Amino acid sequence: MAASESDLCSKFEAFCSFGSGNAAKKTLTTKNCTKIFKDCKLYGKALTSTDTDIAFSKVKTKGKTEITLAEFNKLLEEVAPKYMKDAKKGSKEEAIADMKQKICERGPSTAGTTGTSKTGGVSKMTDASLYTGSHAERFDKDGKGKGIEGRENVADNSGYVGAYKEAGTYDKKH
Repeated sequence: MAASESDLCSKFEAFCSFGSGNAAKKTLTTKNCTKIFKDCKLYGKALTSTDTDIAFSKVKTKGKTEITLAEFNKLLEEVAPKYMKDAKKGSKEEAIADMKQKICERGPSTAGTTGTSKTGGVSKMTDASLYTGSHAERFDKDGKGKGIEGRENVADNSGYVGAYKEAGTYDKKH
């Protein structure tokens, strides 16, 4: 089954917006271009990330750092001869069709990204109620950090002289 242009477009846009926080992004960075080739297992002995980086600089518009879908199609044509060797395809067109098919089958993968720790020691470090001594002073009763007040001993210099501790008590004594 051949990959349709709309399928390729949707996968391309998924890779474009991966890691950027902008879901409507329609241009691809060199980093995300490499991610497409890694996630879809298009690299081999002949086709490497260096080849895609070189092809990326050839097809992108001068002065730009990202490519469009049309430029990405040109990039696929550029790297097809090397992919043809790795995948043992008979023609350049067959290699391009195979690359497009593999891209359409997969979306961006989050493999290798940092996940939540499964070890028990981490939960103790994030629970402020278990802190003792001066560390306990850095958090309020809800476990929220106090900020600078929790890290430094801030002197109350509101008295007549700097070290006077009983500010506001003069009238009570006299």
